[in-house]
Amino acid sequence: MARRRGYAAATGRWRLRLAALLLLVALIGGVWGWWHLRHWTPERGAYPVQGIEVGTIEGAIDWAAVKAVGADFAYVDASASAFARDPAFVKNLEDARAAGLKVGAVHLYDPCQPAERQAANFVTVIPRDAKMLPPAVDLDRLADDCPVKVSDAKVESELMTFLNQIETHTSKAVILKLSRRFEARYHVAMAIDRSLWVTGERFEPEYTARPWAMWTANTHLVTDAGEEPLRWVVMPK
Repeated sequence: MARRRGYAAATGRWRLRLAALLLLVALIGGVWGWWHLRHWTPERGAYPVQGIEVGTIEGAIDWAAVKAVGADFAYVDASASAFARDPAFVKNLEDARAAGLKVGAVHLYDPCQPAERQAANFVTVIPRDAKMLPPAVDLDRLADDCPVKVSDAKVESELMTFLNQIETHTSKAVILKLSRRFEARYHVAMAIDRSLWVTGERFEPEYTARPWAMWTANTHLVTDAGEEPLRWVVMPK
């Protein structure tokens, strides 16, 4: 009996030690993964063109440092919904250009607001400049919380109206910055024939039914360009 109790105690101690070891390994792996993500960008061989998306949330930006860490372009948050505008847009746009980066503008689309009002907001902010990159439309918000019910069909039709109006202003086809949840709900990747911009930390996303042209690969990149992490965006070959 005593021998059995001793065996049980030894087994318990071994299990505790094993659990502690596994916990330590998991913690070390988590810390390494966190550190790696904060310093990782995709290989240039597979993604020769790389850059950032930037807005007020990144704070003050040292654009010479952005250029030095390898950015070729900057997409600058410009407007959102029918009335909101990013207060840092003009400065970021001018400073990015001065640093030698190609620049484009991003609008955060709101399915609760009429397309015409959102287009008016965007084109008021964005200069008509042939040198700018194609405008990007950030599609993440769903219509579920709209004060007035908006059907899925209405979301698509209003989005097409918005796209047509801003494409008339810029003379360029837009890029759809498509979130996983927006695509899962509305399936616009196949419904609307525009270049796609996807998001997925570290690993290439697979939530669109056709190839994408841009990928936000890391939203936690730490550099000397500012106090806040950068949103790092790449384009494949």
